[in-house]
Amino acid sequence: MQIVHPQLSPPGGFDELLRGASILAGAEADLTANAFLATIGLGRKIVYVEKQQSLFSQGDAADAVFYIQKGRVKLTVFSAGGKEATLALLGPGDFVGEECVIALRPERIATAVALTPCTLLRIDRGEIIRELHDEKAFADLFVAFLLARNVRIQEDLIDQLFNSSEKRLARTLLLLARSGKKGSLAKTIPQISQETLAEMVGTTRSRVSFFMNRFRKLGYINYKVGCNGVLQIRDSLLNVVLHD
Repeated sequence: MQIVHPQLSPPGGFDELLRGASILAGAEADLTANAFLATIGLGRKIVYVEKQQSLFSQGDAADAVFYIQKGRVKLTVFSAGGKEATLALLGPGDFVGEECVIALRPERIATAVALTPCTLLRIDRGEIIRELHDEKAFADLFVAFLLARNVRIQEDLIDQLFNSSEKRLARTLLLLARSGKKGSLAKTIPQISQETLAEMVGTTRSRVSFFMNRFRKLGYINYKVGCNGVLQIRDSLLNVVLHD
């Protein structure tokens, strides 16, 4: 029996969810949803988080959802023995802590830490539940986000099962850079450690180092000293993901 490996769609991040929400809700309603996420009000406020500061920790009471307006957040889980695993690196337009809406007395299932200084909208659990019930446009956007994240998790699993560590690393970098946006040929992300990338890819730091050097020599990325502390990702890195 021949096994056909599933083909992953080109990485594009969660930006697609906004387009999906626009189709579901309509342009005018979509503006209403985005206005809710851009302003303060009852049960929601703007918070500023410094680099390496925690938004919340695994096991805390889940009493709010955060919407990232600026900055990058790392989502990690810890085993009983203290081993850390990185689940995702999130950026502007992403929600974090959405598990609070699904149970009466929910707990945080992961720890969220700011990788860069962040600006976030903190929405109380009661307020986001009210908004989901009362505002169809926001509910459509939020559901689109959850569906996009579910697809991302499935693709991550397929990626882990069927692709080489080199392809997995390339896809991870492209996702972090939100490849597929129109605009500049090169995208940048805050420089992250090779240990973190190894956790996300499911390989060793030495393998990540080997492939990062290869990508740099091929001109797919740039992380030379003096690059202002950022990692530059070029669209040409997609060749690694698409190559059989």
